[in-house]
Amino acid sequence: MTITNLSPRQQLSAGRLPLRLTTLFLGLTLYAFAMAIMIRAQLGVDPWDVLHLGIANHLPLSLGTIIILVGILVLLAWIPLRQWPGLGTIANTLYLGIALDAFLSFLPEIHGLGWQILTLAAAILVNGLGGALYIGSHFGAGPRDGLMTGLHRRTGVSIRLVRTALELSVLAIGWLLGGPVGIGTVAYALLIGPATQLFIRRASIRLPQGI
Repeated sequence: MTITNLSPRQQLSAGRLPLRLTTLFLGLTLYAFAMAIMIRAQLGVDPWDVLHLGIANHLPLSLGTIIILVGILVLLAWIPLRQWPGLGTIANTLYLGIALDAFLSFLPEIHGLGWQILTLAAAILVNGLGGALYIGSHFGAGPRDGLMTGLHRRTGVSIRLVRTALELSVLAIGWLLGGPVGIGTVAYALLIGPATQLFIRRASIRLPQGI
């Protein structure tokens, strides 16, 4: 399976558009659902959501709205990196927050350690599937991943180091703002890579030869 790096025009002309659009929004919906149930498990969330929830402690806005606003700010950081957003980038920025608010509106908090651990494990698996579907639709990186790859290209610093620096930075800021850090944060950091890898080969849509 090859992860493509298509221009916005190539993304729209690469073929199999209805299937790829369905896969894109299914992936983003599952990703939002995973975020919601991880929040409801109350065992800690991924580093970016630590930041989002930390900001939510200080602003009278819904969590989804904060995610959209942070995504837009991250996209502005793409400008000096000379990156162009794709359809998937825009969809990620806008749709994810809307879907998350919808799920949080009816999902209850999870109580009891056993149920919390099971919910956390399910959230990581569903997040991995959603991420694999999103990546496999070939519509470009989300704003946060695009920031990482853009910094890598402009600075020459390894992807691993750039990602580590970014996630530790947002984690620290989110924690200082009161965001929830816990065992779920550690579990996500360790397991989201293997979870995404588990699904990525089957989730990726094959594009016509020459793309």
